[in-house]
Amino acid sequence: MRVVANGIGIEVDDAGPPDGEPLLLVMGLAMQLVAWPDELLDALRRRGFRPIRFDNRDIGLSQWFDALGVPSVAWAALRYGLRLPVRAPYSLADMAADTVGVLDALGLPRVHLCGASMGGMIAQHVAAAHPGRVKSLTLMMTTSGARGLPPPAPAVRRALLQRPRADDPAGALALMQQLLTLIASPAYPPQPQALRQRIAASIERAYHPAGATRQLLAVIADGDRSPLLRRIAAPTLVLHGRDDPLVRVAAAHDLVSKIAQAEIDVIPGWGHDLPPALMPRLADAIARHAARAAG
Repeated sequence: MRVVANGIGIEVDDAGPPDGEPLLLVMGLAMQLVAWPDELLDALRRRGFRPIRFDNRDIGLSQWFDALGVPSVAWAALRYGLRLPVRAPYSLADMAADTVGVLDALGLPRVHLCGASMGGMIAQHVAAAHPGRVKSLTLMMTTSGARGLPPPAPAVRRALLQRPRADDPAGALALMQQLLTLIASPAYPPQPQALRQRIAASIERAYHPAGATRQLLAVIADGDRSPLLRRIAAPTLVLHGRDDPLVRVAAAHDLVSKIAQAEIDVIPGWGHDLPPALMPRLADAIARHAARAAG
C-alpha cells in the first residue's frame, strides 16, 4: 500500500499480525523493501512481532525525485576526500523524516526500529531526533560515518563506483550480482542462480538507478554522525558481521563506544547481506533485545 509520509508517497508492506509488536525495518542503499527476506519476516512474526517494511524515497515503488537531477558521485567523493562540503539533492535527515512519517501514517506512536546499512544511518537520525518514537534500536551492518574507520575492501569500492545506465537493466543485473557476491557472507555464500533470480525480480518490480545515486550522495554528504549518537537514548543493539567487507567490523565497535546503553553482537562468517541461514539468529537477537528494552 502507498501512504503519504512527510508529504511524499511511500510504499509500505505491513502484513501483520495486527496484534504483534510493531517493528519498523529500514533498508539500505539502492535496496527495495523486498530485500528484507521473507525468512526473516516469518521468523520475526513467530517471535511476536509485526514487521513493517517500506521503500525509501527515490527507490522501488516510493516517490522518485528525478526533477532533482543526477549528481556526480566522483565529484562528491573528491570533495569528501578533500574535507569540503558535499551537496546532495536531499539528506539522510529528510529520509529519517520520511520514516517517522510512515509511523504517523500507520498510527504508530512508538515502535522497535531496525535499520540495515544505510537504513541504520537513517535509524540513527530517527532515534536521535525522535527519542519518544523508538522503543528499541537495532543497528545492523552500519556505521557512524566517522573518518578514520577502515574503508571497504578495494574490490568492493571499485564495484560501488560502477553506475548502471538508465536504459540497461541487463547491465544493472550483472553489476548488482557482482557487487552482492563480493559483499556476501563467506560462511553463507549465495547460490548464483538464486541470487540472480532475486535481483531480476527486484529490477522487474522497479528499476531506478538515478534514485540510487541520489541516495548515495545523501550518505556521503551526511558525514560523521558521532555527535548525533550522543543523543540516542533508546536501548541499542549493534549487529555486525566479523567478515563484512563493505562496512568493516571496526564500525560496530565505534558505534558501541559512542551510544549509551549499546550492546554488540559480532557474528563470525557474516558479511554484508542477509543470508537465510542467519535469519533465526538475527530474529532471536532482535527479540531478546526488544524484551530487555521492555523490561
